[in-house]
Amino acid sequence: MTTTRTPGPTPGKHAGTASGAARGAGPAVRPAEGRTTYREAMREALREALRTDERVFLMGEDVGRYGGCFGVSLGLLEEFGPERIRDAPLSESAFVGAGIGAALAGMRPVVEIMTVNFSLLALDQILNNAATLLHMSGGQLPVPVVIRMTTGAGRQLAAQHSHSLEGWYAHIPGLRVLAPATVADARHMLAPALADPDPVIIFEHGVLYNTSGDLPADAGPVDLDHAAIRRPGTDVTLITYGGSLPKALAAADELASGGVSAEVVDLRTLRPLDDATVGGSVARTHRAVIVDEGWRTGSLAAEISARLTEQHFYDLDAPVERVCSAEVPMPYAHRMEEAALPQPAGIVAAALRAIGPAAAGADGAGRDVTGRAG
Repeated sequence: MTTTRTPGPTPGKHAGTASGAARGAGPAVRPAEGRTTYREAMREALREALRTDERVFLMGEDVGRYGGCFGVSLGLLEEFGPERIRDAPLSESAFVGAGIGAALAGMRPVVEIMTVNFSLLALDQILNNAATLLHMSGGQLPVPVVIRMTTGAGRQLAAQHSHSLEGWYAHIPGLRVLAPATVADARHMLAPALADPDPVIIFEHGVLYNTSGDLPADAGPVDLDHAAIRRPGTDVTLITYGGSLPKALAAADELASGGVSAEVVDLRTLRPLDDATVGGSVARTHRAVIVDEGWRTGSLAAEISARLTEQHFYDLDAPVERVCSAEVPMPYAHRMEEAALPQPAGIVAAALRAIGPAAAGADGAGRDVTGRAG
């Protein structure tokens, strides 16, 4: 029997946990193309992968009878059985290592780690085995494993379960690192990830599981090599990924109400970064704001800022702005947690700093972070 490790003091207390309504209405209801949730889209992606390729199996803590800590795999055990949906013991190093071994043997494992902080217990397996074996074997040993994990804060899970360590993994050669931010990407990133001969890490932001979106009937596998422009604009580029995308889009709405046109770029793939799409946007708008839930020091935002400075110095009309989490262990108290995280108001303020007073509105007046003239 698997012992449940819940990422919070009380199971079901927070929207991000798997019990109650947060785990979904039930496995029998499959989302049709159209309106669905991020969680259901991810579940359907797993279901499709299991159906179409007998080499695919899901493994992790509580992915079977419990339906996954965040309800993503709810109902898959009943549909595919314990050989394909495998509950693992509480040892990340062991079951991630088993997934790597299965990939080396020709399988296509999907390994679920409850939250990103637990992945640190398997970091040796990910860094020293999955990411290096192809290189160290002279190209003889590809490791086609997909490792999924929940990331990010905003759910009052305190300092031990609120990390955003995507930048750490994006630092490692040999890995592909993905951050689906939309329902469509949650549904359609898994298939190309499983087809990749290299190990792929998929970061699913916990605040996104309950969000809803439209799933186009004609949507297909995601191009993992390219970022996506989620909103076109002309005055400033907002660059972000994962759980910060809705905040960047909200900030763009607020900026638009003040006469500022913001383009929003969703990175989608954090390693390798799509320099062409990001740089092309900045070459058009001449200003950049990077929104990253990771800590500012040594962050993914720092890497993107450095690349823009190296590649687009003469396109920039202002220094690159970064909006990151406060460099503190994430607080539990709701108001303190909100204050520690990037928020739309802070993104708006950074964008207005980048464009300067003359571009802050048709009248040339400066504005505060709420968009009011000041």
